[in-house]
Amino acid sequence: MTDQYERSAEFVDAMLAPHWTILGPALAEALRGAPGPAVDVGAGGGHGTRAIAQALPEAEIFAVEPSPGLRSVLMARVYESPELRDRVTVLPSGLLQAALPPRLGALVAMNVIGHFDPADRHTIWKLLAERLLPGGRAVLNLQPPAEPTAVPQTRFSELRIGRRRYEGWGRAEPAGPGLITWHMTYRAIQDGEPDEQVEVSYTWWVLGQDQLKAEVIEHGLQAAPIGPADLGLWLITRAV
Repeated sequence: MTDQYERSAEFVDAMLAPHWTILGPALAEALRGAPGPAVDVGAGGGHGTRAIAQALPEAEIFAVEPSPGLRSVLMARVYESPELRDRVTVLPSGLLQAALPPRLGALVAMNVIGHFDPADRHTIWKLLAERLLPGGRAVLNLQPPAEPTAVPQTRFSELRIGRRRYEGWGRAEPAGPGLITWHMTYRAIQDGEPDEQVEVSYTWWVLGQDQLKAEVIEHGLQAAPIGPADLGLWLITRAV
């Protein structure tokens, strides 16, 4: 499996941290009352894993992260917390290759659904239909664009650590039916002078709300928005 975050892992976790101050509480509310065990898909450095653990204090958690760079941050974050260390299992694979329990109470997929092509998405919906416990649910977020259109160069993150100021920039272009390519640039500026720049590109399968609802209903599931609209959170449960 190609590690799309091999060169950017050192920037990604820190740049996502401010977003999780808003996303974390909304995710916790969406998970309220769900049974365990829980799966954190594409857990990255573990911001979401920590939020799941706080929302579901009794649940066992499986944190799935195929990127070695991001997984090293995740392992450190889990190990340094006695609470997480006792009930989080870190799995070094993609979701569809992971050894998961036969029954699941919750599945969380934050900032990750675009890594799955349409066929793999249907495999995920099938997995949920077969394994979700009563009261179980999946929570994911849809990120723009919903169609394969161009996204102009935009700064999405800025932070300071010590003498260095870090910037994260991104732009996207259509790459085929249902597909875009993101071009990301990470810059480090020290004492006012550019000091480091990393550029990476990766493909992303776009998914809009109408398509999401149409896909999950084929598997006896339903999808509904939840939480603040600007976060793009969706709750997937068994159809009534």
